[in-house]
Amino acid sequence: MSAANSIPDNVKSIHLIAVCGTGMGALACMLKDLGYAVTGSDANVYPPMSTFLLGKGVSIFKGFDAQNLEYGPDLVVVGNAVRKDNPEAEKMREMGLNFCSMPQALNHFVVADKKSLLVTGTHGKTTTSSMLAWILYVAGLDPSFMIGGILLDFDGNYRLGNGGYVVIEGDEYDTAFFDKQSKFLHFDPYVAILTSVEFDHADIFNDLAHVKKAFGRFINKFSDQKTLIAYDQDENIDDLLAGKSINTQRYGQRLGSQWRIESAYVKPPWNCFNVSQNGQMFGEFKIRLPGAHNRFNALAAIAAAWQLGISSDVIAKAFETFTGVKRRQEVRGVKNSVTVIDDFAHHPTAVKETIKAIRPFYPDGHLIAVFEPRTNTSMRDIFQDEYAKAFDLADRVCIRKPPLLEKIPENCRFSSEKLVEDLKIKGMDAAYFPDTDAIIDFVGASAQAGDVVLVMSNGGFDNIHERLLEIL
Repeated sequence: MSAANSIPDNVKSIHLIAVCGTGMGALACMLKDLGYAVTGSDANVYPPMSTFLLGKGVSIFKGFDAQNLEYGPDLVVVGNAVRKDNPEAEKMREMGLNFCSMPQALNHFVVADKKSLLVTGTHGKTTTSSMLAWILYVAGLDPSFMIGGILLDFDGNYRLGNGGYVVIEGDEYDTAFFDKQSKFLHFDPYVAILTSVEFDHADIFNDLAHVKKAFGRFINKFSDQKTLIAYDQDENIDDLLAGKSINTQRYGQRLGSQWRIESAYVKPPWNCFNVSQNGQMFGEFKIRLPGAHNRFNALAAIAAAWQLGISSDVIAKAFETFTGVKRRQEVRGVKNSVTVIDDFAHHPTAVKETIKAIRPFYPDGHLIAVFEPRTNTSMRDIFQDEYAKAFDLADRVCIRKPPLLEKIPENCRFSSEKLVEDLKIKGMDAAYFPDTDAIIDFVGASAQAGDVVLVMSNGGFDNIHERLLEIL
């Protein structure tokens, strides 16, 4: 019987189980572009991913079935959503086929002899890695990348370049049913960024200590020839770096850090800031993304780009032309002077920072925050009290009932009703809604010219953005 890590040299055909996920879909397209015959299967095969894959020439089986492997692919890539008792996983082992995980395949086929630039952390991975990829592209370094969000400048989340660098968003989520370690542990980065360490992914990690253990293993892998760029205002990162002799550059605002934001101001549509390196002026920069957190994301990308010899002038040019990432403070439209924004925020820290970021760009109207808790963590009561502190800068708050609450044991479920009660006790204008239709009716009737509707969810939220724009 074959085993994981078994990737033969003469691979011609590859099958991906659970191909319609963001990362697996990108990998399938990369493998196809590299010249391999690629098939895939998934339980939920629907647009836009299904049509995108088919357009790339990836043959897709609808549903998981042992027969999908009868043709005997040279390699099977197993997505982390695939369970051991999946019929294709069972057939794969029965046939003795070579198999591996997604990060193993990415390492073998895409990274290969390139230098990897890995962006890790609880928050900001997608935006930071997208900025870094765009800087490399503008600098003429022709990068490859695989990122967890759609880059508007490339209209995709992956690219195969001919340059010597590949930018990877390093996920702390587990790898596969046969490999429960974090995905980022599979990579040996030339430069890595660590943005933050907080408790998240409650379906994988038991507590903060468990999360820190995973990041600690990542840090312990570093050699003197590699560089870790780490945020300087995170106590958990400080703990993890204590006593370590690795090559680390800190970024943020702490005195003594190699990279600091010395001053910042907002001049819509620009978020402007000045950066110093080792106490000396490095450059003036402006980005279209709002918020202090995005200035720090940009600062991390600056520090990484400098390691590669990219000048401050080229970095500044890249930032001014960077249009952003889908679902990260993305303006979906403006109707009758009401702006609808989509954001991926779901962790209470991300919710708080996103609202704080949007506020200065829309100072005249009301900020209506619409939140759908739907992650495995946000549907648990772990952050019940923290969410009550996350909406302070919003003028009106609309909280939806978690749509998948039956997945969570009854004794540890998050309560949207309690959150609304807690917000009202603080004197806030907050309301609970059992479904998306009720939110659309309420916001459609109450939003006024100049208002901004900030929709926060890690899911599709029943296409609330387009439906709001239709009804406003």
